[in-house]
Amino acid sequence: MNFKYFYLYILVVAFSCSPKTTMKSEDNMSNAPVSLMTIGNEEVYADEFLHIISKNRSFLEKEGTISKADFEENFDLFVNFKLKVKEAENRGLHQTEEFDREFSMFKEDLIKPYLIKNSLQEGELMKAYNRMQEIVKASHILLQFPTNATREDTIAVYRMAQKLKNQADEGEDFNELAFVHSEDPSAKENKGNLGYFTALQMVHQFEDATYGLKIGEVSDPILTDYGYHIIRLEDRKPNPGEIRVSHILIRSQSSDPVTEERILRKVSEIYQELQKPESVWEEVCAQYSEDQGTRNTGGLLPFIGIGSVIPEFERVAFSLNEIGEISPPAKTPYGYHIIRLEEKRPLPPFEEMEALIKSKILRDSRSSLIQSQVASIQKARYQFSENETLVDSLETLFDKNSRNEAIEKVNNAQLNDRIIFSAGGVDRTVQDLLDYMLTSGQIVRVGNKNLLTAWYEKYVENMLNQAEENDLASNNKEYQLTLKEYRDGIMLFTLMNENVWQKALEDSLGQVDFYEKHKDRYQWKERTEAIIVKMTKDEFTPSVRRFLSDKKYQDNLVNRLENTFLNDNPLAFTIDKDVFEMESHPILSRAIANKAFQEVKANNAIYFVLLGNKLPPGNKKFEETRGKVIQDFQEYLDQSLLDTLKSNYTVRINEEEKNRVYELVTKK
Repeated sequence: MNFKYFYLYILVVAFSCSPKTTMKSEDNMSNAPVSLMTIGNEEVYADEFLHIISKNRSFLEKEGTISKADFEENFDLFVNFKLKVKEAENRGLHQTEEFDREFSMFKEDLIKPYLIKNSLQEGELMKAYNRMQEIVKASHILLQFPTNATREDTIAVYRMAQKLKNQADEGEDFNELAFVHSEDPSAKENKGNLGYFTALQMVHQFEDATYGLKIGEVSDPILTDYGYHIIRLEDRKPNPGEIRVSHILIRSQSSDPVTEERILRKVSEIYQELQKPESVWEEVCAQYSEDQGTRNTGGLLPFIGIGSVIPEFERVAFSLNEIGEISPPAKTPYGYHIIRLEEKRPLPPFEEMEALIKSKILRDSRSSLIQSQVASIQKARYQFSENETLVDSLETLFDKNSRNEAIEKVNNAQLNDRIIFSAGGVDRTVQDLLDYMLTSGQIVRVGNKNLLTAWYEKYVENMLNQAEENDLASNNKEYQLTLKEYRDGIMLFTLMNENVWQKALEDSLGQVDFYEKHKDRYQWKERTEAIIVKMTKDEFTPSVRRFLSDKKYQDNLVNRLENTFLNDNPLAFTIDKDVFEMESHPILSRAIANKAFQEVKANNAIYFVLLGNKLPPGNKKFEETRGKVIQDFQEYLDQSLLDTLKSNYTVRINEEEKNRVYELVTKK
């Protein structure tokens, strides 16, 4: 996340990080709009305080309640937060182009969990994951439509599909029917048998039909983009998860029987070699495998699941049971494989697979289905009504004329002000549609559709989405509060950056002035010159100990030490030379103050310490403490800003409402 946005988030929720509390939903409060406080002329309500105080908290825990002191601290922070937001509004920080750009970006992300589309997507994600718990084996017969098929052609294909379904139901061999009638090119080899697969590996209509069958049951004709399918479910069983295998490949794509025989003999000899106790898989693989990408890494392949590799390989790989088990040679279109099982793992939990499942769903036809369902729900919810006669008239105009000519005819026919549809209580006119076509910048794929139809459908989709967004902003309390939280947060960030953070960083004169006025804050305690040698290679410890044992602290000792040992062995030890406050130093605090050379053991390491002169307590120079000065200067500027705001705005607290909120957050 961008640092600015991370800081913005921290700002908004910072005051909700004190001890955990337990609270009931704000819905339990009275529906009467009683304000919690007023700042200037603006009323602030309890639901906003409750929403923000609940950020990053576990309110469902039964143990512990928030103390009165913690509640008061959180409440004071909330008041300060609202004071700063009020000042930001009065300065117009919500009216800048930068604010609009950032707030729009946040809104786009914030609204997603509340949308109809999101709930439907979540349902599809979970349905797909639940189906992934099983693998199914199916056979099918595919009947395709002729090129440029007419309605009569479509009906004829459907009747043929229905006939084949009836024949299968009457006991005819399904796979023989597939061999004779299926137009799937693979049917001549596999008689329609597709092997095992799981969710998201077939088009969704095919998947839906297959998972809805019982073993041995034959489906009604199922329409997909490929044609009509008749499906027979052969088997279903729990998903074995994923496996990782390595392989040795000997390529064989020759039609010459003599060559094929020689290759098969070679593979058999390699397999026999692997049966010997002294054989090493990685060595045999490096010597013989013809998979150039894996031969030098023991033939190791990525994890695979059912339906993710060619059936011939999958069938043998998933038949292996014990880690290290080696298969006999298996023939695939690529040649002969000898496969070894390396690892097994179950299907990952939903949280790990969610992103992958979502990306697959959004890439296949399910995304169109979801959008169609979204539109149906939106139309019902927002009282969508359409002037179908007007739409038909416009489609005719755009069908028979170029876009510019059609628009001119619309203008001449004075159709511009006619209402084409209504949604969410808002009427949309023909001119609104034309303006959208000309100025929206949208990319609309026309495909086989009429130009007007493609643009009209896109415009309706956008206006329905806008109606849903307006509805959420008006009626969904949680969304309203979340939106307000981020709106206020963006303004707050800008205000604080201009008046506190960036100002403190850039105002070098202000930093020095603050330091001069508060020197008493920046004091050294008693310090000692010291050289600290941390041994990182145990074998050098005795020689370094002998070298240092008769030495005293000297400025040139570090160079002598480095030249003696580190030129040839740069990782033998590390050296730290400085003036330290002994009592707060993690190593020196363990040392004896008046002993010149000593050995300290800490954190499983040996340290050699040489102590020099002691320095009395005194002021830190500005350069020595600039970071702490800037931090304190920021706190000073923040407090000064708050003091100014508290004098500029009158804050009135509704103590009765405040007490009711306190009872709410402490009630179990």
